[in-house]
Amino acid sequence: MATMMDVARRAGVSVATVSHVLNETRPVRPDTRTAVLEAIDALGYTHNTLARSLVTSRTRSIGLAVSAISNPYFTEILQGVEAGALEAGYSLLIADPHDDPVHERKVVQLLHERRVDGMIVAPSAEPAELVEYVRRREVPTVFLDRLVDDAYDQVCAESTGPIRQLVEHLADLGHTRIGLIAGLPGLSTTTERVAGYREGLRSRGLPFAPELLAGGNSEAEGAEDATRHLLAAPEPPTAVITANNAMTIGALKALRELGLDVPRDIALACFDDFSWADLFSPRLTAISQPSKEIGTAAVGLLLDRLENPARTPRTLRLPCTFVHRESCGCTG
Repeated sequence: MATMMDVARRAGVSVATVSHVLNETRPVRPDTRTAVLEAIDALGYTHNTLARSLVTSRTRSIGLAVSAISNPYFTEILQGVEAGALEAGYSLLIADPHDDPVHERKVVQLLHERRVDGMIVAPSAEPAELVEYVRRREVPTVFLDRLVDDAYDQVCAESTGPIRQLVEHLADLGHTRIGLIAGLPGLSTTTERVAGYREGLRSRGLPFAPELLAGGNSEAEGAEDATRHLLAAPEPPTAVITANNAMTIGALKALRELGLDVPRDIALACFDDFSWADLFSPRLTAISQPSKEIGTAAVGLLLDRLENPARTPRTLRLPCTFVHRESCGCTG
């Protein structure tokens, strides 16, 4: 097995220079850096990251705590985080907090105990223990998808404006009874999307009817129940908006079991586009979030925080895209 000394001999430099190239501890001339990297490739040298971490107090690893990793939205976020981390030479340790505050706290502690340099976390609806843990231990942390505390770096998509856009679109098609299946209470995304719903109604001169707002708890099963509840009202909605992709699946299942055709019997629009939304019949009108970009931006914020610990925290809001298909009742 090749050693750092072997690399130094082949590149014609000192062992210290090889170390500086590998650990980025001192600037090295471009031609010298190239010679060292070529020697590493030729010899198949593998750097001992554990030894490096003992010297630099850095493990070049990032902890990622995201619930429902199987959800297409979070899968794409994960791809963005992974791409950003890999490009910067960092590895990922991934854990699922299951949107449970107690489990979330344990997961964050476990990642911290594995000496990650920082964490990216999609917080639960009750993140007080999580925030207190990272605050007391001064763990560099970026909150992802859901806003918690502007004392920390955060990144998420816009929520209020896009939901308002869906409401206005459905109202402009003639709908006056528009229902919303909202997410888990306590999440910033839920609060903002409900606010967008009410803004959209107000902008089109439609009254807010409490019976048209139902909670789906951000999951398919909850949305099934919410859909049935909305349609059992004395004056049921003629259009429904679902506030995430999991709830869209639940709503579609309930509508099918009730024998209702979309959009002939009821219009449907959803927040969260996903790769197979275009395969439904009818194709789903949706708000598309920049999932991969959110993940990449979170890594960028965290790496910047590691290099500049004293800088002012930032909150990034990325724009969404309205994807116009047929489930809203339009022809395309």
